[in-house]
Amino acid sequence: MKRMEKVLVKKPATILGIETSCDETAVGIVTDDGNILANEVLSQFKAHEPYGGVVPEIAARNHVEHVDLVIAKALENAKIGIDDLDAIAATAGPGLIGGVMVGTVAGKALALGTGKPFIAINHLEGHALSIRLTEAVDFPYLLLLISGGHCQLLSINGVGDYLRLGTTLDDAAGEAFDKTAKLLGLGFPGGPKIEAWAKEGRPDRFPFPRPLCGKPGADFSFSGLKTAVRRQADQLANDNGVIANQDVSDIAASFQAAVCDCLLDRVQTAMHMFRDEHGAPSRTPAFVVAGGVASNQLIRAELKTCCSREGYSFHAPPLWLCTDNGAMIAWAGIERHLLGIHHDLDFASRARWPLDETSETKIGSGKRGAKA
Repeated sequence: MKRMEKVLVKKPATILGIETSCDETAVGIVTDDGNILANEVLSQFKAHEPYGGVVPEIAARNHVEHVDLVIAKALENAKIGIDDLDAIAATAGPGLIGGVMVGTVAGKALALGTGKPFIAINHLEGHALSIRLTEAVDFPYLLLLISGGHCQLLSINGVGDYLRLGTTLDDAAGEAFDKTAKLLGLGFPGGPKIEAWAKEGRPDRFPFPRPLCGKPGADFSFSGLKTAVRRQADQLANDNGVIANQDVSDIAASFQAAVCDCLLDRVQTAMHMFRDEHGAPSRTPAFVVAGGVASNQLIRAELKTCCSREGYSFHAPPLWLCTDNGAMIAWAGIERHLLGIHHDLDFASRARWPLDETSETKIGSGKRGAKA
């Protein structure tokens, strides 16, 4: 059974974080003053590229083969030894369970062998708190978490205190980008491919749907948009299934514009919900966008405009901190360690692990728990 012990600890603190929830083997070492001593990320891009997406079994095997080497490289580049660490943090979910288990076991082994505390980190919490590694953003703040596997709006009220305001009812935004890119034959990962092709396209050529826009609440849906893109692509393909380059660019631009409109509509609703929850703020409320899709420049620019219109300050981690990395896991470990929150070594890895475990599950649950 999971148990947490709370013993107030004193600064300074240096923590190593391990991230293996998807296809990046990543290790970061961070201090409590925000100094990033190391942030090693080993990409598996070439291993998954032929399949147009991440293959869980391949990802897990690659993590097994490389995690110890990436840990050693991080320590070497940080110019410190294991004994200089104050705790070991590792992503324990959610994610591809084979990969998650590799990182969790590696973290537990380091903690057991060195006698250091172990901290199990929710991958989503790593993204949620990453802004505080590079900026002085105080709680509470409104978060849009958009990545390949997650699309949520959350009120971040404190470490471990998260209220979900909206979530996807089907696909995540990043998943929609990846699947659209695959449909158009653009390759993997899909987000950067769609963004690049969209620069040469007309965003108003195809009137793709904007699911849930104007509806009550702050939930998302992208499956209908994805289906509309497929139908349009089928109509434009020649007898050999090939789509002209300009048509591809126009589809990419129109799709990206539709996703952006959906995000903006839901964010604006969540901003009103956030204000209703917290009342009249004593300072300008903060809006944070994090996750891999947060690196999309059009989405960033439109969100900045929305913040200015709604009276929010805009914050986003640096681009390198938006994608999966070990530094954000180490920082989440710092946040918990300084509150004295550690975990026993029997903490189980989880394929599903919502940040707000009290909210109604919108997309199902199973024997492994509620979906994120």
